[in-house]
Amino acid sequence: MSPEPLPSAFFARPTKTVARDLLGRLIVSTVDGGRCVARIVETEAYLGPDDPASHAAGWRRTARNEVMYGEPGRAYVYFTYGMHWCLNVVTERAGFPGAVLLRAIEPLAGTETMRRRRGGVPDRLIASGPARLAQALGLDRQHNGHPLGEAPLWISAGEPVPRRRQRAAARVGIREATDWKLRFFELGNLFVSRT
Repeated sequence: MSPEPLPSAFFARPTKTVARDLLGRLIVSTVDGGRCVARIVETEAYLGPDDPASHAAGWRRTARNEVMYGEPGRAYVYFTYGMHWCLNVVTERAGFPGAVLLRAIEPLAGTETMRRRRGGVPDRLIASGPARLAQALGLDRQHNGHPLGEAPLWISAGEPVPRRRQRAAARVGIREATDWKLRFFELGNLFVSRT
């Protein structure tokens, strides 16, 4: 299995569209020489300056979120709660801070590497939730800004989840815009963090 990366044009679209279209795509990590492949099964869209739950709400621009203002198709990796890394995909166009948080993936290859990074948890919990996902793929600050079309971390075509098997729900763990249905997941997938 040698999936080719998606072109940057895939990410240079409206954030909500990208969030839905990422379901079923493959994410590949070769961080530290361990090759891991997984299907993306849950995402959350953060729509930029007019989204009060976005890190860039009101056009806020900081050292932490600077990558969000860059080219689409880059990794926005940030630290949260003083202990966890989370992986987002930058969307839209340069200068507009849209991003999609990857919330859950289904391991396909390199499961033993992911299991080891996660401390031997049950397979269903290896990458079910954004912090678990980043840990399973071996991600940290050094991957912030990484172009997602090249090693050691890229996203490839996979097989998109048909719309009839997608569901939309409220985003998780936010204080603002809690009723906006911008979390998307594959119906019936056991690796989704919550249904």
